[in-house]
Amino acid sequence: MLQLTQLAAWQSLEQHCHTLREQPLRTLFDDDPSRFDRFSIRLDRLFVDYSKNRITQQTFDLLVELARQAGVPEWIERMFSGDAINETERRPALHIALRQEGADAIVVNGEDVGIAVRETRAKIRTFVESVHSGRWRGHAGEPITDVVNIGIGGSDLGPEMVCLALHDYAVDGIKVHFVSNVDGAQIAQVFENINPRTTLFIVNSKSFTTLETRTNAETARAWMLAQGVAEADLAKHFVAVSTNIEAAEAFGIEPENCFPIWDWVGGRYSLWSATGLAIALYVGMDHFEQLLSGAAAMDGHFRSAPLASNIPVIMALLGIWYIDFFGAESQAILPYDYRLRRLPAYLQQADMESNGKRVRRDGVAVDYVTGPIVWGEVGTNGQHAFFQLLHQGCHLVPADFIGCVRPQHGYAVHHRALLGNLLAQTEALMRGQTTDEARERLAKRGCPPEDIERLASHNTFPGNQPTNTILLDELDPHTLGMLIALYEHKIFVQGVIWGINSFDQWGVELGKVMANVIIDELAGGSTPSDHDASTSGLLSHCKERLDS
Repeated sequence: MLQLTQLAAWQSLEQHCHTLREQPLRTLFDDDPSRFDRFSIRLDRLFVDYSKNRITQQTFDLLVELARQAGVPEWIERMFSGDAINETERRPALHIALRQEGADAIVVNGEDVGIAVRETRAKIRTFVESVHSGRWRGHAGEPITDVVNIGIGGSDLGPEMVCLALHDYAVDGIKVHFVSNVDGAQIAQVFENINPRTTLFIVNSKSFTTLETRTNAETARAWMLAQGVAEADLAKHFVAVSTNIEAAEAFGIEPENCFPIWDWVGGRYSLWSATGLAIALYVGMDHFEQLLSGAAAMDGHFRSAPLASNIPVIMALLGIWYIDFFGAESQAILPYDYRLRRLPAYLQQADMESNGKRVRRDGVAVDYVTGPIVWGEVGTNGQHAFFQLLHQGCHLVPADFIGCVRPQHGYAVHHRALLGNLLAQTEALMRGQTTDEARERLAKRGCPPEDIERLASHNTFPGNQPTNTILLDELDPHTLGMLIALYEHKIFVQGVIWGINSFDQWGVELGKVMANVIIDELAGGSTPSDHDASTSGLLSHCKERLDS
C-alpha cells in the first residue's frame, strides 16, 4: 500500500505550506482580481465559493496532484462499479445505487442490485399512498396522523434532518416524531403528543437487535397495549425497516410490512433507502424521489468531472490541507437556514464515524492525522455563542457556511438580515481587522484617545480564517439531495487519500459490549465483573441509590 507521506505531492505540499502559513488572505485577494472566478464553481442550483481559503493556484494544483497520486479517480470508479471497497467487512458501499436513475447496472455477486432497489421503492410508494389516501388505518378505523420513527444513528439522524429541512413540503395531516435515545424521557415526551388510535410506528433497525431501538420499540408496543390496543391489532400500527424479518414478525409486524435494507448500505448512508420511509410519509413519495434525483445529479458530477473541477474532491482536498498541513483539528458546519439545524449533527456521524480511524486499510497505523472533529450550529445563533473563538481565539477552524439565496417564506427583511450576516461573517473571518484599523474605527465612534489605546488590541482580529460558502438557489428536495451527496463524497475522497476504510465503524462496538455487561449488573442479573476502581465505584453508587 502506498505510504501517503512519501508521495511526491505530499512532500511538495509540506514545503509549500511554509510559504503560505503567515500570508494574509486579504493580500491574496488584493494581488489577484480574478481569484473569486477561479476558485468558485456552480453545479445546477448549487454554488460553491472556496476563494476564501489559504491557497494559491500552486496550492490547488499540488492538492489535485495529491488526489491523483493517491488513486482517487480509480477509487471513485471502484465504488460505482460495485467493488468490495469496504474491505474489512468484504462488501461494496453502494448507497449510490439507491438513487441511481440511469439504466447502467451495478452488479454484485452476479445480480443487478438496481432491480431490488426499484422494487423496494415501488413498495414504499404503494405504502405511502395507502397511508395518505386513508386506506391504511389504525385499529379503530381512523386514518394515520402521526408517524414515529424509532431508530438510532443513521436510522434516525438522516430521516430527522431531512424532515426538518423539508418542512415546507410536508403533506397535510401527517406529523413525524423521532425516538432514538434509550433515555426514557424522549419516548415519554413523544407519547404525550400522539394518539394510539392514529399513530404508526416505524421500527428502523437493520438487525432488529440494536439495544436502543429494540428497547424503545418494546416500550412503544407496551404503551399501545396499555392504551387498549389489542395485540392482534398491533400490526396496524407497526412496520419495520430491517433485514431480520423473523425478529420483526415475532415482535408482531406482518412480513409484508417489513421493508428491506441491504448489507451494502451503511447506516449513515441509508436515508436514501427504506430507512427514509418517514421522509416519504412526511413529504410524499414524489418529493422523496426528487431528493434521490438531487443526490444522483451530484453522483454523476462526482463520477465524471475532472479532479480540478470536481466539487466533492475540491472540498475534500481543502479539508486535508488544513488538517494535515496546518494542524487544524476541527471543521465547523454553519448552516444559515433554520431548516438545516440538524445538518451539523448529521454530518458529525457521516464524517466522524467514517474517518475517525487510526489504522489504514492494511491495518498499519497512520503517521498523520485523519478525520476532523465536526461541530456547528445554525446561524445566526452561533454568532452569539462561539463565533468569538472563531474570530479571536487561538484555534484554526475551517468553516463551511451554507445558505439559501431565495427563502420560502414571505419575510424579506429577515432573509436579507440572514444572508447579510452570512456574507459578512465570511468576509470578517477572512479579512480580520488590524490594530491600526481598530484605532481608526474606535476614533470614528467617538472613543476618547485614552480608551482607543486601551481597547485597540481587544478590537484586533487576526483574520486569515478559511471558509467555504455553499449557496443553494433555494432549499428544496433536489438541492438538499445534492448537498447531502456532496458531503458523502467529500468524506469518501478524504478516506481514500488517508488510506482508511470510510465504510466500517468498529470503534462503536467495544462500548456496546461493555454496556451490556453493566446493564445486566445494574439489574442484579449477574455478579459485578472485574472493573477498574472508578467504574466499580460508580456502579456501586448507582446500585445503592437505585435500590433505595
